[in-house]
Amino acid sequence: MSTFRTPEGVTLYYEEDGEGAPVLLLHGLGSSGSDWEDVMPRLSAHHRVLVPDARGHGRSDKPAGAYGVALFAHDIAALCDGLGLTRVHVVGLSMGGMMGFQLAVDRPDLVRSLVVINSGPDMVARTLRQKLTFATRLLALKVLGPRGLAKLLAPKLFPRPEQEALRQRARESLGANDPDVYLRATRGLLGWSVLARLKDVACPVLALHSERDYTPQARKQAYVDQLAKARLQVLTDSGHAAPVDQPGQVVEAVEGFLREVEGPPREAVRLG
Repeated sequence: MSTFRTPEGVTLYYEEDGEGAPVLLLHGLGSSGSDWEDVMPRLSAHHRVLVPDARGHGRSDKPAGAYGVALFAHDIAALCDGLGLTRVHVVGLSMGGMMGFQLAVDRPDLVRSLVVINSGPDMVARTLRQKLTFATRLLALKVLGPRGLAKLLAPKLFPRPEQEALRQRARESLGANDPDVYLRATRGLLGWSVLARLKDVACPVLALHSERDYTPQARKQAYVDQLAKARLQVLTDSGHAAPVDQPGQVVEAVEGFLREVEGPPREAVRLG
């Protein structure tokens, strides 16, 4: 267990393992670094892997005030700066992918590559259906609280009969959130966008789309097409929480992408 205190006085909890080029794993809304517990051990075999809890989540501080993607990303950038990390591979799930996009446009010097899993560069409701979805989510959280919302979300995240253990894990994890903090974090995502700044994303990008994700593949392909160096890859038999239900596919995709970005090992270059 490690902690870091930001210049603003917020203590962030993070876990770290491995050596080599740094890889940052960023979790989803209402969750924590536990999203990556089946991914981190394999990635840390060849990389220095850091898994932080965003402010308001997990074991990190939960200060008062408004939350938002830019603030979450600002904290993570401070963590990287404080640890002396540069040229970081950023991998983000859902909200973590949004944080990754924010880092890529705000701190291009920091982000070497970006993997976004079931995420995108904006959370703006543009259709009536999207507006109703966002409003329903907020209403459910206000009325039912985190535990009630978790009971609704768990079957959607893990719908297969054999995934009961994962459903229970989701109910416990999401249900443990402080109601006020979870509500502020959720509100902080709505309306966020860096879509107009995609031209500023200079690093290579891999977008991973799960077959059973909430948003369609076409929506992700649309933003991939706006990026200079990006491609989309599909994760089969997977829902929104891909690092949890298909950690093997996620690791394989991320490792393959990192090999592309980093190029052949120096030893191989010398031998050639």
